Amino acid sequence: MTSKMKVVVSSSMAFAALLMTVLAATPFAALAQAPTRIVGAITAISGNTLTVRTDAGNVSQVEVPSTVVIRQIEPGQKTLAGATTIEFSALSSGDRVLMSLDPNAPAGTSRALTVIAVKQSELARKQEQDREDWQRNGVGGLVKSVDAQAGTIVLTSGAGPQAKAVTVHVTGATVLKRYAPASVNYEQAQLAPIAAINPGDQLRARGVKNADGSEIAAAEVVSGSFRNISGTITSLDAGSSTLVVKDLAKKQQVTIHITPGTQMRQLPDRMATMLAAMLKGGQQGQGSGRFGGNGAQGNGGGGGFQRGGGQGGGQGGGQGGGQSRVPGGDVQQLLGRAPAIQLTDLKKGDAVMLVATEGDTDVIAITLLAGVEPLLEAPESQDLLANWSMDSSGGAEQAGGAQ
Repeated sequence: MTSKMKVVVSSSMAFAALLMTVLAATPFAALAQAPTRIVGAITAISGNTLTVRTDAGNVSQVEVPSTVVIRQIEPGQKTLAGATTIEFSALSSGDRVLMSLDPNAPAGTSRALTVIAVKQSELARKQEQDREDWQRNGVGGLVKSVDAQAGTIVLTSGAGPQAKAVTVHVTGATVLKRYAPASVNYEQAQLAPIAAINPGDQLRARGVKNADGSEIAAAEVVSGSFRNISGTITSLDAGSSTLVVKDLAKKQQVTIHITPGTQMRQLPDRMATMLAAMLKGGQQGQGSGRFGGNGAQGNGGGGGFQRGGGQGGGQGGGQGGGQSRVPGGDVQQLLGRAPAIQLTDLKKGDAVMLVATEGDTDVIAITLLAGVEPLLEAPESQDLLANWSMDSSGGAEQAGGAQ
């Protein structure tokens, strides 16, 4: 498993919780005619009209009369307590809004009755805080066992010699979520009971760890059922955005569909060799520049549900050769920093590893990693992507993801 595990604030859920408060402030006559609502991000402002792209992907233009009171809330706030009143001129592109619509507006037009906004700058600040919290206080891996009655989940975290068991403790106060099908976007994850978690699932949790990191009292858990595939490309069709991979584990051809949301990255040769050596039992790898040598001590980054405490490659260009240790957390951050590629950068015969939706011979790729030839020789590499950030490209870009 984010981003790859991107953490981002679940603004849609917070806005949904506000709906009853919004309707309570709407005149009774309007309520009787069941006004609709719009939740999304402002993409343009013209005069007193907002253009909003909804969370469903639709675009709407909504007139905001001068009599409408616009309230601003903090990211994640679920009531109007503490909301401040702002002017229409304070709104800008990128801000999130929830609007209830006037059912008496002229046919073919949309007019707001109420507007609640979250400023993009505040949302970005909260997202960054959450990402840092997942990095410091998060753990991820493959689910080994679940005891719903005891409220415990055992994970296998890490890969190769660094793999270890971690026990996740959940209580009634723990927020449990499941990823939507074909998505690792945290924003689209839905609340689900612990009984929905199964062995083999990929899971991320954040909370309070014990001293050696073998246990965590989880405040939040997000999980999903995905398929890990490793193999070589036997054919590609850029026109239909598909490729066919010979799955080395199941010895069968699998059609992989690439979508606009698929994260695709290419491992540099040096990095792939270094990771392969680590997975086979080595603790050190030769390297220089970005992914090795003194460069391995750059500032952490990436996004979402990445493991590690913020130390990883990234600022090591030109620091010379040498040896650098590659802690388990840094592996995930390094993967998140591998260069992004397109389907047209791949060719027949390339080795790839990917996380995809469940399915036997037809799946949708969620994350795809190329340049992995050295890794295919290490059986432990099958677990490598299980710990890769489910929102590894960074939640800020999605403004609406939470790995």
